[in-house]
Amino acid sequence: MKKLVLICLLINSYFAQAQTNTQLKVTESAEYEDDIKSVDILSIHTAQSGETSIIRNGKKDFLFDIFDSKLAKTFSKTVASEDDEQYVGDLFYKDQVKLFTVASPSKNERVLYCHTLNLSTKLYNKTTIFTTTVEKNQSLFSTKNKHKTNFALSPDGNYFAIATDNILKNKNSYTVRVYESKNENLVFTTSYQEDVEKTFEHNDLYITNDATVYSLGKLYIEGSSNKKNQGQANYQFVLNKITKAKTSFILIDLEKEHIKSLSISFNKNELQLIGFYSELNVNRIKGGCNFIIDTDNLTVKSKKLQNLPKQVYDDLYGYREAENKSEKQKELRNFDIDYLLKDKENNTFLIAEEFYVSQVYVSSGAYGGYMQTVYHYDDILILKFNSAGDLVWGRSVFKRANNPSYNAFLKDDSLHLILNSGKNLTEKADGRVKLSKSWLESTALYDLEYSKTGEVAYNKIQDNKNNEFYLPYYGTYESNKFIMMNDGKRKKTFMILQ
Repeated sequence: MKKLVLICLLINSYFAQAQTNTQLKVTESAEYEDDIKSVDILSIHTAQSGETSIIRNGKKDFLFDIFDSKLAKTFSKTVASEDDEQYVGDLFYKDQVKLFTVASPSKNERVLYCHTLNLSTKLYNKTTIFTTTVEKNQSLFSTKNKHKTNFALSPDGNYFAIATDNILKNKNSYTVRVYESKNENLVFTTSYQEDVEKTFEHNDLYITNDATVYSLGKLYIEGSSNKKNQGQANYQFVLNKITKAKTSFILIDLEKEHIKSLSISFNKNELQLIGFYSELNVNRIKGGCNFIIDTDNLTVKSKKLQNLPKQVYDDLYGYREAENKSEKQKELRNFDIDYLLKDKENNTFLIAEEFYVSQVYVSSGAYGGYMQTVYHYDDILILKFNSAGDLVWGRSVFKRANNPSYNAFLKDDSLHLILNSGKNLTEKADGRVKLSKSWLESTALYDLEYSKTGEVAYNKIQDNKNNEFYLPYYGTYESNKFIMMNDGKRKKTFMILQ
């Protein structure tokens, strides 16, 4: 027994020493004092000129800041928000950020605003995009995805599209509006998927350079349950193709599989609809799915369902359990898609995080106790698909956290995950590497770097003790560099990785 313990300690010690420092260039900005306390970042973007915009949420206002290439503040503006005005999405192209908010002057009235900030000219303006009425105190955007999918910008930046719900008392209806980005002039507006009985649930939105819009979602057959009584899926996926002249769509039938949601990846005249599938229910994952759509004639060219690679189970469960779970095709659960990234070779990376909520009892001593809600942001799942829709490799990250904690970007041929964890990562006896912070342990900032073939390197960026604690989740990767802010209330610094 003592020998086994000694071997485990030696393995852990070796792994801790084998960690390397990140190959990314790391720099930090000078510290500055903020006039208003707020770490609620709504939007952060970096222009090709090197200037960075950060938009934050205040108590009764929105905070707009611009920083130069050395991250010294050059512009600041505070804009008072209306009652119930809330952020719903943002778009960025070259040197201009458009931040969208919705105000509710009354139960039935909704106003969509656009706050435009130009990083080069330092000009700000607020415009009304449209005003509409709703029924039953309804929201314009009902999508529940963690990432916003109701706004889309064309690759050349000339057009943007907005998809909204328009559910009426006796009819389900959905609307797409297309605008010119330069002056926000309306190009066209179209209602689609109007139906008295069937409900459409929006998944993703894409707009091309010629202002053709693709709206992807679920079309429920009866009611809004995900399953029929017999256990089959109670929905079809539908891809809507919307132009100024006409609207068409294609239904994507399912067999035994259940799919929570799909995301759009565009490649020339083909769309790849990518997601996870299960044979049990929409909250589980057996593997990755990929539907390739020919957009010229709107047909399904191929459909591929591919099981999770064994390496996913190795990373999560260790070699002792992975073989059995892989052979039985054990399904994972509770993963939400966070990122869909494409490299220069048209490979697509699908990255998701396990998220669920639990309740714990907190004792208050002699006065009893209370139930506390705990949010779990745990394991990460990564799948890589090639341009033909084949699943090339899959990996996972065995981690535990209670708040959104990571960010992902592609640099050259490598995928990088940036996150905070315990100071010293150790490899367990079963081969797993757990990223979490134990009690009384200090933390460190890590760069998990994945090669083209899926090998991972655990690179330390810094030990956080006596250093600034940075927030990767609120960072941005643009113009070949990743920028994130620290968690200081008033005293702020930035870290740049490039």
